Amino acid sequence: MARRITMAWWATGLLGLLVAACALGQLGYQDTPMLPGGQWHVHDGTRPQPPVIDAGLPSTNDQVGKAPSDAVVLFDGSNLDRWRNDKGATPAWKIEDGVLVCAKGGGQITTRDTFGDCQVHLEWAAPTPPSGSGQGRGNSGLFFCGRYEIQILDCYQSQTYPDGQTAALYGQFPPLVNACRPPGQWQSYDVIWTAPKFANNQLVAPAAVTMLHNGVLVHNHTALLGGTSHRGLAKYHPHDPVGPLALQDHGNPVRFRNIWVRPIKAYDQP
Repeated sequence: MARRITMAWWATGLLGLLVAACALGQLGYQDTPMLPGGQWHVHDGTRPQPPVIDAGLPSTNDQVGKAPSDAVVLFDGSNLDRWRNDKGATPAWKIEDGVLVCAKGGGQITTRDTFGDCQVHLEWAAPTPPSGSGQGRGNSGLFFCGRYEIQILDCYQSQTYPDGQTAALYGQFPPLVNACRPPGQWQSYDVIWTAPKFANNQLVAPAAVTMLHNGVLVHNHTALLGGTSHRGLAKYHPHDPVGPLALQDHGNPVRFRNIWVRPIKAYDQP
């Protein structure tokens, strides 16, 4: 009985302290150990609150979704202001009914902005009816820092070399599964990109990719071997910590919509 009374008193006393703290507008604790780095205590109530955002809405095959409110929208169906061609001019790719279409001979297009670690969302659709086979069927690519490619390709009931198929880290790692939808249907890529780190012209940490294709995990923090190479071994070459995104012109009229990026940075860091 004494133990029950003691425990009941302890619980009541603790609840009273929490209520009192809330009444004074206090959050968390200041008498707990310091977290690594020495800036915040464990459960520190003075630590900045994460920003509140509108999470947006997912797309459907017939309806374009809404980007998160803190995203940099690279293409919303209206213009190519955030993109350039290899000469720095407005790209020759077409916009048809709010959809970006790779124009044959239009060349690769590159973002005017540069990004380091980031989250990228894009939606694409392979040409329909399908034509060609292997690498000649709905081919394009998404590049990070202008040099690391994630393959875009129509591999619905169509095969090619595995490290060059849809969602492959081209020339390096196939996706965990083939999650392709039929040509003509909209497909989504959601990529968490960790840029490589260099110091004194030496690689300190490789680039890494976590990726969902149509909502299915196809890469789980996969470390890249280096920059993309065709028929060659990938290698790293030192470069700036940030770089542009790019979409490849491989001669196929691949369509794109709803492209956005969210730079990754700790909310409470300068």
